[in-house]
Amino acid sequence: MCARIRCRRTSHWRSGWQFALRHGQGIAVLPMKDDLPEWHLVERLIAEWNASVLVVGEPLTLDGEAQHATHRARQFANQLKSRFQLPVVMVDERSTSREADRRFAERRRAGTARRRDSALLDADAAAIILERWLNR
Repeated sequence: MCARIRCRRTSHWRSGWQFALRHGQGIAVLPMKDDLPEWHLVERLIAEWNASVLVVGEPLTLDGEAQHATHRARQFANQLKSRFQLPVVMVDERSTSREADRRFAERRRAGTARRRDSALLDADAAAIILERWLNR
């Protein structure tokens, strides 16, 4: 199972954790409350999908440097490890949003996705992170 933090500009700043697993399938976008995930929802996903390894996207700058989101993701990874006693792996997530956008555009052109499906773009980016880890 893969988790990815995302802050997106809408009418206000919104944060959330996206989850994905197997074969590039986005499965959930979980909101954050007080800058933390709702742990009972994370626990439910881990149990439902019988996760044995947790992969967390590491949001580095294009130059490979750490940024504020990197520290948040690392903190989340440490919390996952201590809370659920499962192995946690960090994976570079540079350009995953761009790749998810490209794949979505291809599906739209092929007629296999609709505009409303764009709500799962962030979960699709999490799926790409998981694919990177699986293909390592």
